[in-house]
Amino acid sequence: MLTIFLRCAICITLIACQGCTSITSDTGEHRRVTFAAPEHYDVWLMDVLLEKSGERSWRQPGGTVKCCWKGPKGPAGPGAATDPFPELIWIHWFSFAEQEHYAHLIQIPAGLNERMREPARVVTNVDVRKVPRHTLTIGLAPGGQIVMWIQSQIGNEVEVMRLQAKPVEGDPSHFQERTKAYLKEHGDYLKTHGLQLDKW
Repeated sequence: MLTIFLRCAICITLIACQGCTSITSDTGEHRRVTFAAPEHYDVWLMDVLLEKSGERSWRQPGGTVKCCWKGPKGPAGPGAATDPFPELIWIHWFSFAEQEHYAHLIQIPAGLNERMREPARVVTNVDVRKVPRHTLTIGLAPGGQIVMWIQSQIGNEVEVMRLQAKPVEGDPSHFQERTKAYLKEHGDYLKTHGLQLDKW
């Protein structure tokens, strides 16, 4: 009787400990891939294809990507959770300011997955804590400039790399109505400031 009681007590203790571990530990494995663009330089994300060799290939939703690139609102933008973390990301987008299509295949740098697990300072409404940089943000700027950051909060981003995409074939007339709306909002800014290709 005592032996059965001890065995049950040990099993309950082990189960409880495993439950506590899963709740309190933050392994940083909840990953996201998001996209950002500089203010006034909106893009339309046409295709985002991700791949983890030997495991999975999948598509991430696209659409409008706009502000912000930096400052109190950036880098930040739309995106989605990703599991597993990809090794390759293919992106294809349309720049409203340039009326140009761009595409690029990004090979994720070796060791980035491990770097994203390192805790970083995060300020909340309640306290200051350490949280892994679980978000990979990909910035798309005029001229096909790509900048990648890892972060867990705006303000603790770390730049990972810069890449140069090349223009690809595409018909800007497919975005005729969206371009009209874009120019109505940002046309005056573009006339004054241009593409500022050396700014990003």
